[in-house]
Amino acid sequence: MVALASGVSPDLAYSGPPKFTMTQAFTAWTVDVPMLVLIVALGAWYLFSVRKVRRQGGQWGIGRTFTFIVLGLGFWVIATMSWVGVYQSALFYARATQTVLLVLLAPLFLMMGKPITLLIEAQPAVGNRVAAVIRSRAAKIVTFPAITTVALVAVPMSMYFTSWYTAVFTSGTVRELTYLILMVPGLVFFWTLLRVDPVPKKYPYGVAMWITAAEVVGDAFFGIAIIADQTILAAQHYQAVGYPFGPSLATSQVLGGGIIWILGDAVGLPFLAVQLIQMMREDKVEAAEIDAELDARDAARAAARAQQAASAGHGPDGPWWESDPRITNRYNRA
Repeated sequence: MVALASGVSPDLAYSGPPKFTMTQAFTAWTVDVPMLVLIVALGAWYLFSVRKVRRQGGQWGIGRTFTFIVLGLGFWVIATMSWVGVYQSALFYARATQTVLLVLLAPLFLMMGKPITLLIEAQPAVGNRVAAVIRSRAAKIVTFPAITTVALVAVPMSMYFTSWYTAVFTSGTVRELTYLILMVPGLVFFWTLLRVDPVPKKYPYGVAMWITAAEVVGDAFFGIAIIADQTILAAQHYQAVGYPFGPSLATSQVLGGGIIWILGDAVGLPFLAVQLIQMMREDKVEAAEIDAELDARDAARAAARAQQAASAGHGPDGPWWESDPRITNRYNRA
């Protein structure tokens, strides 16, 4: 009797997905009805709102729509219904890939689509109430950078190192709620740092860069913690599944930790570069505004001096009588 990669006997029946291959990566799909309904509803709302804004004479870039619909909702679909969703219960590294997609990639592109601004412009009645909540003190506290950064790492870590991880496999309700819970920290994190939508408080881009750097370090710590763990996470579950095609449970866990580490940094480092570019642009705009303000101040001072000179009886080049030709001619004849 030969032990397979998963650590189970070949005599035990396996009823999970087939061996994962490159072909399966493109052809393995499943339907998650609750997520599909929610994704389609959000996409329809976004397109309807864009159309309404344009009909009212407003402008809405195609790039924003593409980012929200194709990239944001697209990565959400991939995370829950592609091979990632098919193999999440059989392969640890599939679940790790799903975690990165839900925590980082989908929220990043969804918030780049400026959904809050679109809501305010398309549905002003609802948007005004949302804007009031955004300006509230509670919103400023909840979106404090240290809190959003810790939540971005702590939420998925708490799932991986508690019984929450396996509860997803035994309850459809827990699974669907987990998808949404994992996305919330990322949505808040990128919303407050991108600043393309109204935010409770605009922190300097220098602060945003430090926060993004801390997030990159946090992802690395999370991934390394999984790699370094000597125990097999959710071992009982994966042994019960008995995926017989390899890799081993230990190798799959190392691959999963590496995906969280490397793929997480692959998102965080470019975002850090974006923060640097935005900071440079903001500095350039602020410098132009300061120059314009100084020029306007100098012009106002010059106008005040000219008015003061005029009220004192002086013209632009001397006393008023020097500009009067009658007095000048009489003076020249004398």
